[in-house]
Amino acid sequence: MGFEWFVAWRYLRAKRKTRFISIISVISIVGVAVGVMALTVVLAVMNGFEEEIHRRIIGINAHVILLKYGAEPVTGYEQLTDIVESVPGVVAAAPFTYAKGVLKGDYRSDAGVIRGADLPLEGRVTDILDNISPRVETLRAEPGETPKMVIGDELALRLRATVGDTIAITSPFDYVMTPMGLMPAVAGFEVVGLYSSGMYEYDQQLVYIDLEDAKALFGMGDGVTGIEIRVDDPYRAPEIASAVVERVGGFPYRANNWIQLNRNLFTWMKTEKRVMFWILSLIIMVAAFNIASTLIMVVMEKTKDIGVMKSMGATARSIMRIFVAEGLVSGIAGTIIGSVGGFVLATLLDRYQFISLPGDVYPIETLPVLMQVSDFVFVALAAIAISFAAALYPSWKASKLDPVEAIRNE
Repeated sequence: MGFEWFVAWRYLRAKRKTRFISIISVISIVGVAVGVMALTVVLAVMNGFEEEIHRRIIGINAHVILLKYGAEPVTGYEQLTDIVESVPGVVAAAPFTYAKGVLKGDYRSDAGVIRGADLPLEGRVTDILDNISPRVETLRAEPGETPKMVIGDELALRLRATVGDTIAITSPFDYVMTPMGLMPAVAGFEVVGLYSSGMYEYDQQLVYIDLEDAKALFGMGDGVTGIEIRVDDPYRAPEIASAVVERVGGFPYRANNWIQLNRNLFTWMKTEKRVMFWILSLIIMVAAFNIASTLIMVVMEKTKDIGVMKSMGATARSIMRIFVAEGLVSGIAGTIIGSVGGFVLATLLDRYQFISLPGDVYPIETLPVLMQVSDFVFVALAAIAISFAAALYPSWKASKLDPVEAIRNE
C-alpha cells in the first residue's frame, strides 16, 4: 500500500472531531449504494422485458411473411410453399388467411381477428400447438360436423364462451342472397380449444379456424392471404426475407419480417432503457455531491495535517491522491454494496415473481428479469467514475494549501 492510500485509510478509520462529517460520509456511501442497486435492478427488468417480448412475438408470429402487393390473394400457394422451403435458412412454411370478423356467442358479441390455418402446418411455423388447451391437433372437420375454432382465452371471457359452445362468425367480405337481399355470410363454429399466449393484445382478439373454412367464409376462392415462414435464426429474418422474395421472382411478391413489424415497440424499449439509466444516474450524482461536501469538510479539518505533510516533503500530487483515494473508497464501497443488493433483489424478483402487471395495460403479466454481467460492470464503472469526479475539486484545493499558512491558521 502506497503512502497516499495508507494516509487515506487512516483518515477513513479515524474518529472525526465533527460527527456531522461521519454522518455525511455514511449518507454518501448509502446514496451510491441505492443508486447502483436501483440502476442494476431496473436494467435487469428492462432486459427481461425486452427478451420476453422477443420470445413471445417470435413464438406467436412467423419470422417472415410472404405477401402480394395490393393485398392481392396468393394463388398457387402449394407450389410456392415448396419453393420457399428450398431457400437456405428457411425451416418451414405454411399458407394462412387473415381477416377481421364479428363473433356472436350466446350472450355477447365482439370483433376478432380470424386466422385461417392448416393447424399441423401452422405448428411447424409458430408455437400455436403449445398454447392451446385442451390440446388440438387439427381444425379440419369431418363431413357433417360443425366447423371447429380456437379462440383466445381473453376473448372467450368477453364472449362468455367456453369449450363446446358454438360461436357465429360474420364475414364483412362475402355476401349471400337472401329473401331480404344481400346479407353478410355467417357460419357457426364449435369452440374446441382456448388459446393463451400470455400477451393480452393477442389473446383478446385472436381466432383460429381451418384454412379451407376461412377461404370459403371470406370468399377467397383458391387464394390465401400469404405464406408464413419460420427461419433457423430469427435475427437473420430480414436477410432471409430478401432471399425468399428473390427466389419466388420478385414483384408482385413482398416480404415482411417480425423485426420490421415490431420496430416501433423495440425502439421504444431501447429508448426507455436509456432514459431510465440517465434518470436513475441522478441518484448517484446526488451521492457524489455528498462525497464532495464530505471531502471539503475533511480538508478543512485536516488543514494542519496537510501543512505538516507538505513541510515534510509531500508533494501537491501526493496530497491530491490522498483525498481522491478517500473519495474513491466511499464510491467503491457504495458500488459494491449496491451491486450486491441489486443482484439479490433481482434474483428475488426473478424467482418469486411477487410483482404482477395488469394484462390490459402491459403485453405480459409478470415482471421478467434478465441480469447481464455487462450491465453490472457498466453501472459499477459509471458510479466509480462519478465518485472520482466528485473527489477531484476538494482534492485539488487540498493540494494547493500553503504549508506555512496551513500550520499558522491552525
